[in-house]
This record gives sequence, C-alpha cells and structure tokens, in this order.
Amino acid sequence: MTTTPARPPAGDSALHRLGGRIARRPRPVIWLSVLLAALGLALAAGAMDRLVLSRFESPGSESVATRAELARIFDTGTPSVLLLVTARNGDVDSAPVAAAGRAVERELAGQRGVAETASYWSRGKSPVMRSENGGRALVIARMSGTVTEARARLAAFAPDLARDGAVVKVEVGGADEVFRQAAEQARTDFLRAELIVFPLVLLLLAVIYRRLSAALLTLGMGLFSVVTTLALLRLLTSVTDVSTFAANLTLVMGIGLGVDYSLFVISRFREELDTGHDAAEATRRAVGRAGRTVAFSGLTVVVSLACLLLFPFPFLRSFAYSGIAVVLTSVFAALVVLPAALARLGDRVRRRTPAPAGRSGWWHTNALRMMRRPLAYGIPALAVLLALAAPALGISFGTPDDRVLPASTSSRLVQDRIRAEFAAEETDALQVLRPGLPGDASGRDRIEAAALRLSDVPGIRQVDALTGSYADGHRVLGPTPSSNRFASGHDTWFSVIATQKALGADPDRVIADVRGAFGPGEVRVGGYPAELADFRSVLVDRLPLVLALVLLVTFVILFLMTGSLLLPAKAMVLNALSMAVMFGALVWIFQEGHLSGLLGFTATGSLEPSIRILMFCTAFGLSMDYEVFMLSRIKEEYDRTGDTVASVAAGLERGGPLITSAAVILAASFATYASSGVVYLKMLGLGMVVVILVDATLIRAILVPVLIRLAGRANWWTPTPLTRLHHRLPLTD
Repeated sequence: MTTTPARPPAGDSALHRLGGRIARRPRPVIWLSVLLAALGLALAAGAMDRLVLSRFESPGSESVATRAELARIFDTGTPSVLLLVTARNGDVDSAPVAAAGRAVERELAGQRGVAETASYWSRGKSPVMRSENGGRALVIARMSGTVTEARARLAAFAPDLARDGAVVKVEVGGADEVFRQAAEQARTDFLRAELIVFPLVLLLLAVIYRRLSAALLTLGMGLFSVVTTLALLRLLTSVTDVSTFAANLTLVMGIGLGVDYSLFVISRFREELDTGHDAAEATRRAVGRAGRTVAFSGLTVVVSLACLLLFPFPFLRSFAYSGIAVVLTSVFAALVVLPAALARLGDRVRRRTPAPAGRSGWWHTNALRMMRRPLAYGIPALAVLLALAAPALGISFGTPDDRVLPASTSSRLVQDRIRAEFAAEETDALQVLRPGLPGDASGRDRIEAAALRLSDVPGIRQVDALTGSYADGHRVLGPTPSSNRFASGHDTWFSVIATQKALGADPDRVIADVRGAFGPGEVRVGGYPAELADFRSVLVDRLPLVLALVLLVTFVILFLMTGSLLLPAKAMVLNALSMAVMFGALVWIFQEGHLSGLLGFTATGSLEPSIRILMFCTAFGLSMDYEVFMLSRIKEEYDRTGDTVASVAAGLERGGPLITSAAVILAASFATYASSGVVYLKMLGLGMVVVILVDATLIRAILVPVLIRLAGRANWWTPTPLTRLHHRLPLTD
C-alpha cells in the first residue's frame, strides 16, 4: 500500500507547451478564430430550419414493425390529427350538423399530406367518436411522410380548418398538433432565452470581474461555443436527424460551459500576472494548469452525455450530439481562442486591485471550521440533503401528452375536452395485426370470435373489425363501408380502443391482456400506446448499462486527474446525492404538483422517463465539472505541500469563489427556461438550477472538506502499480 507522493507542479506539460506557442504568436490564432466564428455564424443561421421533430418510438420494436406492416398491407396507420366538431344547436346526429361534419371531413381529406380520414359519420356513428352528451364528435386523419414533413404540412392548413361557424365549431388537436405546437413554443422560448441570457450573464460577469474587458471576453467565448455548436449541428443534419429541442440545450450549455471554462483560465491568468509574470508567461502557465482542469472537466461532461448515444432514439441522441459539440467548442475556446486574446490584452484583463495575500478568506476559514468538527457539520448537511431527496422514492414514470403545453394552447384545450367528455379516444387505439387470418368471407367467423374476446378484455371500450364493432362481448354495430379497411386476402387486423382510464392507469397491462386474448405469437400489437410502451421498455432496459458506464468512465477520469482511488469514489457518492436531490425536487414539484400554480403547469402524477435520463446525464456531467475544478486545486496544493488539511483549505480558498461564480452563471442560464411554456424545458431549467446550487453549496462547502478530513491520508492511497501507471499517462502531471 502506498500514498501518492507530493510532487512539485510540472512546468513543461503538453498544455504548457500549447500555451507557450499561442502566447508567442497570438495574432494568427485570433484571426483564425474570427474566421471560424464567421463561418460558424453563416452555417448556424440556417441550423434551426434543418432541425427536425421526433416521435416517441423505438426503432426496430414490434410496434414500429407493426405500423410498417399495416401501411404496406392495408395502407393504414395511426391517426395523429383530429378535429373536434361541436354542434352549435342540438347534437351531432342532427341533419345540419352531420352534413357540416361530413363537409369538414372532405375538406380535411383534400389537404396536402393527409393520407387517410374518418369521422363519426363515415364510421357509421361509431360510439367512441361521439361525446357522452352527444354535443361533440371527431374527425380523424393520418398524415403521410416523416414527422417533420407531416407537422410542417399540418401547420399550413390547421389554422384554416379551425373555425367557429353558425352550425358547428371546429378545433384542431391530436398528437401531431400537440407536439407541433410544443416545438413552436420551444423555438419561441429559445429566442426569448437569447434575449435574456446574454445581458444577464454579461451583468453577472461584470460584477464578478469588476472589469468590462474581461466580462466581454468571457461572454465572447460562450457566444463562440453556441455559434460553432449550431454550425456543427447543421453539418450533422446532412447525415442524421437532429431534434429541434437540441438548440435549447445548446444555448444554455454553450453559454454556461463557455463562461465556466473561461472563468477558470482568466482567473489563473490573473493570478500569474499578480505574481509578477508578463502576459506571455502568464498565458503559458494559465493554459498549463487551468487548461488541465478544463480538459478533465470537459472529458467528464462528454462521457456523461455520450452515454445518451446508447439509446436508439433520435430525440435523446440529438442531445448527445449537442452536448458533446458544446463541450468540444467550449474547451477549444478556453484553451486556444481565449489564451491568444489574453496574450494580446495582457494588463487590460488584470485585476484593478491585486488579490489579497494570505489565506484568510471565507472559503479558507469555512474549510478549516468544517474540518475541525467534521461530524458536527457533516451529519446535519447530509440530513438536509437526504430530506430534500426523499420525494424521489415516490417517482412514477408515465407517458407524454398534451399537458406539456400551457392550458390556454388550442390543442391542449381540445384534448382537455376529449378527456372530460369522451370515455375513450380513437387516436389511442391499439392496432392488433393477425397474420394468417384472411380478412374476407372465409375468415368472418374467426374474426368475429376474436373481436368478441377482445371486447371482453378489462378496460376495452370498443373493438372494430371487418365484421363490425363490438363492446362488452356483444356486437354493437354491423359492418359499414369503413370496415373494408380491415380486409385482405391473407391477413386482418383489429382496432382495439381502450378507455382513457385504463390507458392512464396501466397501459402495459392493457397491452398484455390484449395479447392474451390470442395464442402465443399469434398477433403483433401497434398503435400509439404500444409505441410508447416499447419506447419506455427500451429506456428501462438500457438504463443500468448507461448508469454503469457513466460511473465507471467518470471514476477512471477522476483517477487520472488525482491519482487516488478514494477521491473518485467519494465524488460518485456526492454526485449521487446531488442527483437524488434533483429528482426529489422534480417529483415534489412536477409529479405531485406543488408550485404548479406559481410555475404555470399541470401535474399529471408521473414523469416522462426520457427527459429524466437526459437530465441525469447532463446534471451528472455538470456536477462532476465542479468536482474536477475543486479537486484539481486541492490536488495541486497537496502535490506542493503534502498536507491534506492545508491543501483542502487552500484549494477551496482558490477554487471556491470561482465555483460559486460559475454556478451562479450556469444556474442563471438554465433558469431562463423556468418560465418556458413547455413543461420539459421548465423541468430542465428548474432541475438543473437545483442541482447546480446544491452542488456548489452544501456539497462543496461542507461535505467535500468533511469527507476529505475524515479520510485523512487515505485520500491519496493508490496501489503501487496504479501509481506508476498514473505517472506515465499524459495530462496526469
């Protein structure tokens, strides 16, 4: 057993050499950076138009394969657009309303991109397409093309179809309209956030630096990251789909990380100037030491976000593309662009008054206080964190719906009326494909027997088949012309419409019971509820692998930085506490509905799982960001002195104010989405603010010094073979 020896800081690492080269010839680097920024701006200008929309589906799943088979054999699929037709007088069965409803269906069928339509009236007055009070009925449609093409075409004709006439009122809803409006709201929020975040961050930087030149330079690095990331995303759209929501993450992370990394490099540059070095040498030393911290920090964030690529969903992968690009451009800005500017500006970035000598600041005093009585301070802090995290024990995962939008949004109003007045929703039908059962006269008896069994499944409101419509073990409607959609010489399918209550309570059970009405492997199940269930199943199945990889690779990175085995392990524990607090806040606020009135959203009693995974990977990476900043200064002091207590106090004195400043700026960037109209973005904003602030206060100010003090020299223990390996690897000096 050995303890990593204290070593004097190296002065000729690869990063020192990089800083030296940039400091000697800053002008070409600056011009190259300007050129890159201009090129990036040109590409970024068209990026938003190239980003696409995604559905919640799992490529290769049974539900997606069933959708493809239904389209190939029957030329049908899941309807994703609906029109809610409200009778002004009487009910939907009156002759004037029926005529108006059929006219609306014909108008919808004539729109570009509409592949298939149906209505209460063309379906032989199907009960599930009529409200329970008889005052409303549905017209439904399936769109052709990709989801992006479908929603673009929908945007063109939806406003014309919505009307308030003398006979009927027509409103547009359905999944595609809901998520089209969500995407529009996200774009609006992106533009609004731009208007807020840039002046806000500039103001905070001016307060931190007390020098406008340093503030503008730091904000410039954030802007460079945002612009070049959007440019990279536009290039990436040539080979793969990138979600429009990735732009929202690009803005806050680009500003946040670009500013964070620049803060650390500029702070180190100022320290070197204060010790008497000229601008060139200060640049070399700042890149050598602060650059190492930035490199390790960037690597931890990249690893966390790269794990999103393990999920086969374009939606989540888009955030990985965006996050990785943000980190790479932020690191490039901090280690290449910024040093060139610092070498040129020199004293114009210097503090107006030199940093006070000695070690008597708040962070230094606080660290010593925590380490003198570690249990007295550590146990209450841990108790507070566990109390904040406790609601996470009741987390419940559900599926996304229209309630991600504000209550006043048109599609949300339509879906609210359907929830209140319709027992079941036609667009949420399960599509049960029965291969080998002919959809013709020869199979009618078997088709009817299967439909009767399906209609007896608990939670099923209605079953539509070639032979008619069925409910509660009885046929309620005979075959109509619309029944021909189930006809085929070799196969048939059933439209199985569950109640909203059953789907809301346990969609997996409903799907399992529907399969159970047939023999093993006899049917394949598709439809929107099945696609959501398959999507959620793949998420859950791959989650342990993702979590294990994030923890393992992050542990290795922290070992490379510190040369210790215990410090990375403690970092994992502290990060787990931060994540638990974040999820506790999400459950308490968004699942249970506390503060829903103040924040302006509707709680559904569950949380959508993919957004939680995105938030975990993002928050874990950013939390490790601060861990790296803190441990790098502590490790540097320990290498210099070999004194654990003194190194913690000195490291916190140097790193604590910077971490606090960086946390405030990053939290402010994410907080701009707290007022978003899309619940997902609101969650992302508030959740990240919680984890950043908790991490920078209770974790770093109390538990870090407490745990290091309790471990003593064991903090630096490493087996001899690993010590030798650590010394030989690059970036470990």
